[in-house]
Amino acid sequence: MIRTSQAFIDSLLESDWQLHDPTTEGMGIGDEPALLTALPKADGVVAGVEIAARLFGTVGLKPERFTRDGDIVMMGTPILRVAGRAEALHAVYKEAQCVMEYASGIARRTRQICDAAQAVNPKVQVAGTRKHFPGAKVISLCGLMAGGGIVHRAGLSDSILVFDQHRDLTDDPETAVQRLIQMEPERKIAVEVDSPEDGLKWAQMGVHIIQCERFTPEVMKAFALKLREMAPGTIINAAGGVNVDNAAVYAQAGVDVLVTSWLYFGKPADIKMQFTRG
Repeated sequence: MIRTSQAFIDSLLESDWQLHDPTTEGMGIGDEPALLTALPKADGVVAGVEIAARLFGTVGLKPERFTRDGDIVMMGTPILRVAGRAEALHAVYKEAQCVMEYASGIARRTRQICDAAQAVNPKVQVAGTRKHFPGAKVISLCGLMAGGGIVHRAGLSDSILVFDQHRDLTDDPETAVQRLIQMEPERKIAVEVDSPEDGLKWAQMGVHIIQCERFTPEVMKAFALKLREMAPGTIINAAGGVNVDNAAVYAQAGVDVLVTSWLYFGKPADIKMQFTRG
């Protein structure tokens, strides 16, 4: 579960409901009782339902959830329902809809790539990067985890990954990485490489994770075989260009983790927000 702060919930409301709702007020329907039901327009994984419920609860409504994030729901099946004054419902429903649609879209793409990869290698994991829309980390990771993925890096502080841009800023990258290993004995150290030779070199130095940037599946398979013989405990990540079309090929090549941003960018799910009187 991704922690969702009240400050984040408030910021979502503030982005759409800054002052008042002149449409609802002008029509004189603010106090009218209404029932709002959220219904997906296609079969698939749903996500963002918990955040949506928090949004309604923040304005004093009591939503009823019929599903949890990660559930597979059939088209037209209610996932959330809330009753209350029209003014309060209109103040929240669009943000709640957007959250569920974007999160569910990510969850469905994550489920697709997980299914494709794990059909040939049940142990492989799909990890979502931190390359999501700025400001959308919570919603993106919510969708990722609901779809069966894992978090590659939530931010700079939660993991260690050495890129070229780190190594290029020192005259002695090997010594710098050894220093890093000594300074962080409780953490796994990952190094991204763009050639099998570099990957084997860093594994020999005691690096725990080799992240292979844009290796072809053929090169990846040969590299994985060599690394398993030399350092069987080393974790192998495939990164760069990984998507639903090639996930199975990379999974079959013997990697442990597929690192991808592909699942964040695509069409949102379509969720109907149905209002009825009473």
